[in-house]
Amino acid sequence: MLKLLAAAEIAMLARDHVLLLDRGERRRLFELVRIGRGRRRNLSDPERDELADLVAKMEPRLLAGHAVDRLSPVPIPRRLVYGPRKSR
Repeated sequence: MLKLLAAAEIAMLARDHVLLLDRGERRRLFELVRIGRGRRRNLSDPERDELADLVAKMEPRLLAGHAVDRLSPVPIPRRLVYGPRKSR
């Protein structure tokens, strides 16, 4: 049961980060993933760059930090969640 709750919590966090993209960007992201069939090498160079830009806009480091913070039984230092001070 705890694994199911943890998976649901991570899914809700991922949804929040995907919603940082507007509707057209989300559609394009899923289209690029579908075209590439999950592999970057199946995309052209401009498509790879576009995919990288879209993924970066979703803030994957922050997603990972929030996921660890939510699932950890002890408080996680802010620098691990948000990155080094200079990049904030």
